[in-house]
Amino acid sequence: MVLDAFSVRVALGVVTLTLFALFCASFYRTRSPYAGWWSIALLEFMVGNAAFLLNGTTHQQWANPVGNVLVVAGAFSVWAGARSLRDLKTAPWQLAAGPGITAIASMLEEPATNVWSGGFVYLAMMTAGIALAATDLWLIKSSHSQAHKALSLAAGLLALYYLGRWAVYAMEGPAGATFRTYFGPAPSGLVSMVLLVTVSFSMTALTSDQLIKGLKERAARDHLTGLLNRGTFLDLATGELKRLRATESNVAIILADLDHFKAVNDEYGHGTGDVALKAFAAACTASARSTDLIARYGGEEFILFLPGATQERAENIAGEISRRMAATAVPEGVTFPTISYGVTSSPNAAADLTFMIEVADAALYSAKAQGRNRIVGADRLQAAVIADEARS
Repeated sequence: MVLDAFSVRVALGVVTLTLFALFCASFYRTRSPYAGWWSIALLEFMVGNAAFLLNGTTHQQWANPVGNVLVVAGAFSVWAGARSLRDLKTAPWQLAAGPGITAIASMLEEPATNVWSGGFVYLAMMTAGIALAATDLWLIKSSHSQAHKALSLAAGLLALYYLGRWAVYAMEGPAGATFRTYFGPAPSGLVSMVLLVTVSFSMTALTSDQLIKGLKERAARDHLTGLLNRGTFLDLATGELKRLRATESNVAIILADLDHFKAVNDEYGHGTGDVALKAFAAACTASARSTDLIARYGGEEFILFLPGATQERAENIAGEISRRMAATAVPEGVTFPTISYGVTSSPNAAADLTFMIEVADAALYSAKAQGRNRIVGADRLQAAVIADEARS
């Protein structure tokens, strides 16, 4: 039995249109980046296959290259969606490269008379786009639902199918018996239809998983600065301290407070105060390492947990934060507050987290008492206390 390519493409278009409508509605409700990219991909697949229906007409000259470009763009949009599940962004040039190369190849091979104009490049780009999507789906962290594994396998099978199409096309051309029977427009449309439906069911689980992940992320972070909130910080720092204690590693804590912050709000308004808080959060993030924990501890008070850091290293980081804060561009007529720090450390992570925070808080209080805009380490604080006791 020979499949009718036109009928298969019409059926594929109907299925794609239905799925597009469903996932547009899903994206409207959830704002999931993956649902958004999948909706874009479905639209590109749908319009691209509609363009192929014009093959054999007077419109073939422009419709055939447009179809090639849009279908390839759909494959790369699926890849962008897979990357979004790994919290990775896709640059415009990465999305445009495959379709752009396909457009050039399609226009160079007489599209007015050749329905397979640019076919070799088109099949190669489809293989590349779908294979990249399968790879990124497989590399999603295990904290996500396991639906991504099934989706990755489905995408991998489709990539292998397109690789087979490309190889047979290269060996015998589109007129070959093997290509027409197993890899022509009709059989490939049927395969694509089955996989679109299969993938769309998996998409529902992945979209929900991404939404839940986003909600958890927002719940764990301060809405203004994007830093960890106090509760999440304490949970993560407690677990990290246990690990460091087992390996007898250093650990340090910095407690920071923006000086006279209330005066900033009173003089310039709370909007300016928010700008100052976000600027300080950015300075902390730029000065610390990716392994450090940074949180808004409350109001204008911030805390940093530095695994492996010595007292000296922690005090240097505090100084670096202040330098970055001082170099931050400020609104005209506004002066950002200075910062006071209390710093403590534990050579073998032997101290309790609550005790370390209390010591850092005492050092911060001392910094405030000494005139603010300074870094006070717990070791110097203890030396001052001993000196005071000796004088008395």
